[in-house]
Amino acid sequence: MTDNAPASTTAPRTPTPLTLLGTGAMGTALARAWLGAGHPVTVWNRTRARAEPLAAEGATVAASAAEAVAANRLVVVCLLDDASVGEALEGAELTGRDLVNLTTGTPAQGRARAAWAQARGARFLDAGIMAVPPMIADPRSGAYVFYSGSPELFEEHDETLAVPAGTRYVGADPGFAALHDVALLSAMDGMFSGVLHAFALIRREDIVPTDFAPLLVSWLVAMAPAVHKAAEQLESGDHGKDIVSNLAMQVAGNATLLATAEEQGVSAELLTPYTSLMERWLAAGHGDEDTTGMVELLDLRQK
Repeated sequence: MTDNAPASTTAPRTPTPLTLLGTGAMGTALARAWLGAGHPVTVWNRTRARAEPLAAEGATVAASAAEAVAANRLVVVCLLDDASVGEALEGAELTGRDLVNLTTGTPAQGRARAAWAQARGARFLDAGIMAVPPMIADPRSGAYVFYSGSPELFEEHDETLAVPAGTRYVGADPGFAALHDVALLSAMDGMFSGVLHAFALIRREDIVPTDFAPLLVSWLVAMAPAVHKAAEQLESGDHGKDIVSNLAMQVAGNATLLATAEEQGVSAELLTPYTSLMERWLAAGHGDEDTTGMVELLDLRQK
């Protein structure tokens, strides 16, 4: 700052005190991030010994979940599953509390837990953590958390919630955070299944996996922009727009993929669910379209 620059008149914001229920690997990483940023943190864990190490770092360890909830207005929950959330909070007074649920669950569980919390006088946010514990509090990691539910709660506590990882608010529907989380994880599973099949094809040949890996990564990166085209087709309903390789061509090409797997002595079980879906959509008369229309076959509510 130069000598004649005006001094700031904005007082530094006092770090918000908060309660964290659950000090497993993720909970501990979250607690350390908030403690490192100067936030007073009260923690509770069913097995107290797992919370005790945080006391040496400045956390207050509560004797019960109810005691921990009573300590602060902002209560963050990071437990095993939705059932454990209900069990931990059963005897706690939630009136006037801001409850943020970082526990992994389904969209329906998020909506039900929101109604449960609101009936007990609490504002509620559900969340989906797009990170593993080592990524927490590392700005270079790209970690972020989806939040959905009370917009007022999110707006008030966004700065505090952003300390461990970036925040992305995806709507007032409490189920949307879990839905975004699971949708991305499902896409990841599909990618990993393809990666595993690719390595299975080469594993008994004179091809070094670490030499093959960069080729695989660059290919997947090159194909990733197709996601945008698929989104546009789904939004417009025009599955014949900007086709590079239509469904009929892709089904024909699948024969080579399956034959190669057989030649290499590799099970095709990671491929056949997708190739079978393609064959069904082709048989329904969509050979001149792209593959995005196959989403109709996955919609059980239309059957």
